[in-house]
Amino acid sequence: MEPTAATAPALPRSIDEIRAEFPILSRKVHGEPLAYLDNGATSQKPLAVIESLDSYYREHNANVHRGVHTLSEEATAMYEESRRILAAHIGADHREVVFVRNATEALNLVAYSWGRANLTEGDRVLVTEMEHHSNVVPWYQLAREKGAELDWAPITEEGRLDLDALAGLIERGPKLVCVAHVSNVLGTVNPIAEIARMAHDVGALLVVDGAQAGPKLELDMAELGADFYALTAHKMYGPTGVGSLFGRRELLEEMPPFIGGGSMIKKVGKDLITWAGLPAKFEGGTPAIAEAIGFGAAVRWIDELGLDAIHAAEVELTGYALERLTEVPDLTVFGPPADEDRGGIVSFAFDQIHGHDVAEILDRHGIAVRAGHHCAQPLMERLGVPATTRASFAVYNTRDEVDRLIDGLLDARRVFEL
Repeated sequence: MEPTAATAPALPRSIDEIRAEFPILSRKVHGEPLAYLDNGATSQKPLAVIESLDSYYREHNANVHRGVHTLSEEATAMYEESRRILAAHIGADHREVVFVRNATEALNLVAYSWGRANLTEGDRVLVTEMEHHSNVVPWYQLAREKGAELDWAPITEEGRLDLDALAGLIERGPKLVCVAHVSNVLGTVNPIAEIARMAHDVGALLVVDGAQAGPKLELDMAELGADFYALTAHKMYGPTGVGSLFGRRELLEEMPPFIGGGSMIKKVGKDLITWAGLPAKFEGGTPAIAEAIGFGAAVRWIDELGLDAIHAAEVELTGYALERLTEVPDLTVFGPPADEDRGGIVSFAFDQIHGHDVAEILDRHGIAVRAGHHCAQPLMERLGVPATTRASFAVYNTRDEVDRLIDGLLDARRVFEL
């Protein structure tokens, strides 16, 4: 249900104040003010994040966990503080938070480390039709290697998971259930806690791709019941090149390392090598130190605004966008209606204009969107289209930018003489 103006939590700063924290939003593209509506691909970065990177490189640059000199101790403290900030943000123990490059690497870590140790011939892995390739390809590779079966949970015509069909597939007893928290194409918010209960009832583990949920939804791992949960910083107003994997401690303790090398060992001998404790066991080599520190700064910035308020603002803006998109003839909009079960992602398509052409025309208007299959080709097949154009919103987007999007789409119709 969509929050009303009376009940929706308010952002602590005005939209103009928030936008002023993002330097890139002041630039122009093709002579037009930038309207950045490609946040599902990557979000822009506030000054708090940019300055955290600058400060690290100017004042604290050193390797972590390896030195006793001042700079190394400072860098280590900042790096581990970011882990603790993120752990508190998602309701986890800091030892359950592993820094990785991105959500894709987090999911591959689970497939490589847990999957190869636990999946055997004839086992089942359940994915859904709305998954990003990052939550399909690792399981496909693993299933082929182990002789396991890959099952697909369907979606409804409205763009939601078919929960009855999902329940039936879970009753077949998969070892893993792998699902996106928020669809990167449809914006659908999936009921993770409910799916976790269904999975656990048959002894399955739940793996969640949280890449799109991270900047939109409050997360509590205990409440959600996920066994593994993947996040990426660059969609959460943070730097590229860093993300995280949450894993339940008892699972991570039993899993073998993903990458071998420095930092992830306890002792190396000619005949025996033993592993470091959590989470170091999964962080071999020099990590993305500055980026992890920036990740912590981004999470602090999100917490200052409040994810409940961020989500409410996105729900309101998405509702406005869906309403205005009905004014564009010949346009099909995909996904559920605007409510609390939909994130700020809207995908659409003209029957007679390819999405790439639409995106190019919008770019002439200074509007940045994404076009293509969005790394979700099984979903495109289900929708019956080769590609869509996607507008994805962040906390700094405005109704004026939505209005410009509509004007750009109407211009696309004129260009192609529809």
